[in-house]
Amino acid sequence: MAKKKTVLIVEDEDAIRRGVVDILEMAGYPVVQAADGVAGLAEARRPGIDLVLLDLLLPKKDGFDVLTDLRSTHPSLPVIILTARGSEDDRVRGLRIGADDYVVKPFSARELLARVEAVLRRSPERPQPIVKIVADDTMVDCARREICHGADERIPLSQMEADILFRLATHAGRAVSRDELLSSVWGLSDGTIETRAIDMHITRLRQKLSRGSESGARDWIVTVRGRGYMLGPDLEVVSDTAASESSS
Repeated sequence: MAKKKTVLIVEDEDAIRRGVVDILEMAGYPVVQAADGVAGLAEARRPGIDLVLLDLLLPKKDGFDVLTDLRSTHPSLPVIILTARGSEDDRVRGLRIGADDYVVKPFSARELLARVEAVLRRSPERPQPIVKIVADDTMVDCARREICHGADERIPLSQMEADILFRLATHAGRAVSRDELLSSVWGLSDGTIETRAIDMHITRLRQKLSRGSESGARDWIVTVRGRGYMLGPDLEVVSDTAASESSS
């Protein structure tokens, strides 16, 4: 059986933190804990952390600042925000600065584990093709999770952003619905994630794709009203399954 990945929980309320630790450990996940933002950021940057569960209202350094600083050094480390019920602005802000998902307090053990498993879910036994999207002076490398504008500028992508682009690229020419993205990228089909979360990731992707590039005015991701999203026209998609298998 494959070893479970290590989860860091950054939460200052002892009862909540202990409860989350118990849920994860009972499911077999190794857990690291931190009770404030400074300690949480330090732990997140240590080797061996595969996922961060991050509260927003933290002492010493709030969760937004932790996430912003973490993204500067670990752009692809998955982060799930723990947020209070009704704080839509917090959820939107967190997604904008790089969170992969969020869980609203109070949450059930079943929901928390579903979100954790969805973010961590990968298929190592079946290598994905290396997919690149090219237009003008810009190249997106889904495997390396980065956007290259010209020869000098490289913009990192989060794992969720790279997965969204991968899905759109491997289904170029047709609209990919929000429900399909929820299922294929998040691994969920029960409606527990709002489609607004997908829209926020798409908005952030568009901003990264258009930044500092000769192709800035290009439609990289097109909204198809009532159907979802699709890769923009006149983009070259390069897929190399053999290279992926040889490098895995």
